[in-house]
Amino acid sequence: MSRYESIDKILKVSIKFYLTQLVDISLNQRARGEKEMGNCISGDVGGGKQAIGGVQGRPTANNNAGHNDAVDHFFRARGQNPLFTQIELSISASKLRDRDITSKSDPMTILYVKKRDGTLEELGRTEVILNSLNPAWIEKINVAYQFEIVQHLVFRIYDVDTKFQGIPVKALKLNEQEFLGEATCVLSEIVTKRNRSLTLNLHSRNGPGGSRNLGTLTVHAEENFSSRMAVEMKLRCSQLDNKDMFSKSDPFLRISRLLESGNSVPICKTEVINNNLYPVWRPLYLSMQQFGSKDNPLLIECFDFNSNGDHALIGKLQKSVSELEELYKDRSGANLVFPSSRGQEKVLKGQLFVDEFIEKVQFSFLDYISSGFELNFMVAIDFTASNGNPRNPDSLHYIDPSRRLNSYQQAIMEVGEVIQFYDSDRRFPAWGFGGRAYDGTVSHCFNLNGMNAHEVEGVEGIMAAYANALHNVTLAGPTLFGHVINTAAQIAGQTISNDITKYFVLLIITDGVLTDMQETMEALVRASDLPLSILIVGVGDADFKQMEILDADNGHRLESSTGRLATRDIVQFVPMREVYSCRISVVQALLEELPGQFLSYMRSRDIKPVNA
Repeated sequence: MSRYESIDKILKVSIKFYLTQLVDISLNQRARGEKEMGNCISGDVGGGKQAIGGVQGRPTANNNAGHNDAVDHFFRARGQNPLFTQIELSISASKLRDRDITSKSDPMTILYVKKRDGTLEELGRTEVILNSLNPAWIEKINVAYQFEIVQHLVFRIYDVDTKFQGIPVKALKLNEQEFLGEATCVLSEIVTKRNRSLTLNLHSRNGPGGSRNLGTLTVHAEENFSSRMAVEMKLRCSQLDNKDMFSKSDPFLRISRLLESGNSVPICKTEVINNNLYPVWRPLYLSMQQFGSKDNPLLIECFDFNSNGDHALIGKLQKSVSELEELYKDRSGANLVFPSSRGQEKVLKGQLFVDEFIEKVQFSFLDYISSGFELNFMVAIDFTASNGNPRNPDSLHYIDPSRRLNSYQQAIMEVGEVIQFYDSDRRFPAWGFGGRAYDGTVSHCFNLNGMNAHEVEGVEGIMAAYANALHNVTLAGPTLFGHVINTAAQIAGQTISNDITKYFVLLIITDGVLTDMQETMEALVRASDLPLSILIVGVGDADFKQMEILDADNGHRLESSTGRLATRDIVQFVPMREVYSCRISVVQALLEELPGQFLSYMRSRDIKPVNA
């Protein structure tokens, strides 16, 4: 940068700061880009100048795409869940018990979700079907499917007394109806079936068992069409107001969904176009999950970028997706407006145009899973000496006689309980690293069960192998990730040529600081081309800044020593101490990116669901 360019930049920032002081306080706060969200959005590569959420073919709905740090941060900061996939459940039953004397039972089904504290929350009710022991209800019940949560469902069937049949089902008191039976399952069990249908045996409230046959209940899941729907748009502006003294503005757009409360939820932003009052942005993608429906209003704001996050509002407008489509069809523009201190809006010369508008249907995560694609779970456990002697209660590896789980056990159980439903044979490779293994040598990738085969049976098998290894492996060191990552990558790489339906998930649980950081980065860059994601849980009080670098959530892709960039982000890291402080759930934090990473791999190689 020349001396004059530096002076120009300093003057630009100084004058912009001075000018903003002259604006009414409320407008000043608005023009600062609403720092709570603006600074979060600007935290990506290039000082915030790159687009976030929805450009370059990456729609941002939670189960439909790549990760959106800005949007996810917005939700998490408010204790809300990110976007989810709407599932519609159809229910039927057969061979129900007949509880009526002069006719057959009149059944109705109620669906509950079991919450973490064991209480039941009602999600919906079917209609009542008269005189039927083999009902097929027409009324569907919607469920919000979240991959990262084990969602326990409870179905209860009641025979509705004839004297209540004129009353709406929502108003029926269940203690006045006759109980016919209940069935339980996990939502993942339904959506992972090839035909997305699951048949369950009905049982009494006391649970399965007993000789009485209460019939069966069948549940079929259909994904809401909106979770597959996306819109691609190419936006541009003309005659924007200039916010700079010695150069032109550096504009970008931020698009938010307006809520009934009047608040807005940011869903994406474009990249920054430098020094241009007639910007043309790269195409952006919005899924219907993001904007709700084509008639929902969207807030489109145009800002002049500043690297300190103090972005100046150039203008804004409200348009629904349908209205944006009309702009495209009419080849017309919509004027931006700017709020004034008098509460009125000034209509500006600047206009927004839609140069391209394409509606698309994309395959979703569940499209792949229900057609036979699987997530194959693998785990690697840290056996370095920094964990402390497993016999001492202050050790991270201490097995509590009261069966209170240590951090390693908790991570294995919680992550494994989610992923196990997506792996049909439930045979999981399990390794240890950093310990003096069964043959007496220090190994950085040894079979956890001490046998030649690295696979164990189910999550319970991992737990048993881990507990057994603590009696037979001497803690050593140092902490190296490269060996286990390369081993997992080798397994993932071997499947590419003969089975495209397998995607691998490696869970690494560690307490230490890496001593092979560069080797680990090299291994991750190579592995980014493979069907593999890596989840890292940090236990204990170590400094985990290295793990945050590997996670690459700051937008900086990992780079090898030869300058090769990772093709995609395949790492997600969470420290267990945040879990213990109740700030986050380890499962949600670790797994929320996984469907997006899975889809980014499949789409980048144009791999479609089986029999698509």
